[in-house]
Amino acid sequence: MFNIKIAVAGTGYVGLSIGVLLSQNNEVIALDVIKEKVDMINNRISPIKDEYIEDYLKNKNLNLKATLDYKEAFKNADFVVISTPTNYNEETNYFDTSSVENIIEKVIGFNNPNTTIVIKSTIPVGFVESMKKKYNIDNIFFSPEFLREGKALYDNLYPSRIIVGDNTEKARIFANLLKNASLKDDVVIKFMNSTEAEAVKLFANTYLALRVAYFNELDTYAELKGLNTKDIIDGVCLDPRIGDHYNNPSFGYGGYCLPKDTKQLLANYKDVPQNMMEAIVKANDTRKEHIKDMIMKHNPKVVGIYRLTMKTDSDNFRSSAIQGIIEKLKENNVEVIIYEPTLNVDIFNGYKVCNDFDEFANISNIVIANRLDDKIKTIEDKIYTRDIFTRD
Repeated sequence: MFNIKIAVAGTGYVGLSIGVLLSQNNEVIALDVIKEKVDMINNRISPIKDEYIEDYLKNKNLNLKATLDYKEAFKNADFVVISTPTNYNEETNYFDTSSVENIIEKVIGFNNPNTTIVIKSTIPVGFVESMKKKYNIDNIFFSPEFLREGKALYDNLYPSRIIVGDNTEKARIFANLLKNASLKDDVVIKFMNSTEAEAVKLFANTYLALRVAYFNELDTYAELKGLNTKDIIDGVCLDPRIGDHYNNPSFGYGGYCLPKDTKQLLANYKDVPQNMMEAIVKANDTRKEHIKDMIMKHNPKVVGIYRLTMKTDSDNFRSSAIQGIIEKLKENNVEVIIYEPTLNVDIFNGYKVCNDFDEFANISNIVIANRLDDKIKTIEDKIYTRDIFTRD
């Protein structure tokens, strides 16, 4: 037991969940550049909100250590898993993969032929092949993750599938490491080239964005025509080919993955005919513009923003859809006040933060909420939401 050494670069949702998962049966060293996160992990405290990660860190026998020293992490590693952020650069219309390349270069510097690099960060289609040519290496492949924020470790313990962008012995070892650490008996493992695996990730997330956009536009139609959104969605989704899932209207798709992944896939279509990919990207802004218009019909002096987070029981609001709504309200010179208990500041992006709920409710003429919970239902007469099913 613990005979394979694995380094994980980056301890966000992807990296920390993978690190915790694999440290059940292997030696894992997690690398990060933020000392506070490293200290928390070493003290078995999760730096992110995830029920299963919190439980496993506290109660499981994990061979997991966090460090700021990449030399300690990468030395003699059998696998280096890269899970650093690849944000979308609006100027270049491409992912910024500099953090991934930085790790690749550091690993190459050790000149260890037994180390295999596994990229978990979302990357453009063709990235691995370009790295192989640029650095003259073969010991690298892409293995996409399919995780939900707040349920990352759960989704690794019960994976929908394991996809590995290689078919070598090391690729099969890595796939089995993931499978053996999971709690699911019938895990589907699929091997393919990294380029196809990269496409799987982007096309999967773009389909999810498409589904969000579809039900949001259904809701826009129903709202403007005075129809019952819930009745229409219930009737549509009773068709088993469509299914009663991922169909709750919102202010738009957001979070860390969908906005940037849809734009990256569209960029990959540069020389390929398409209509739908561009429409999916544009649909999100159209939805936010509609939500803003509906709010402005109330002629509010002060708009209260109830939570910046995308989902219930999440502490992550990076690129959340409601922030796009805030920007559109700003363009209309509307005063905005934010209620977000995870923020310990008085000002966020120039907007007042008030975490006294009663004061927040009294100041606001209208309160907008992407997702409802029991707390906000006490001011039901002030709420504007498109949350039909009270779930993510």
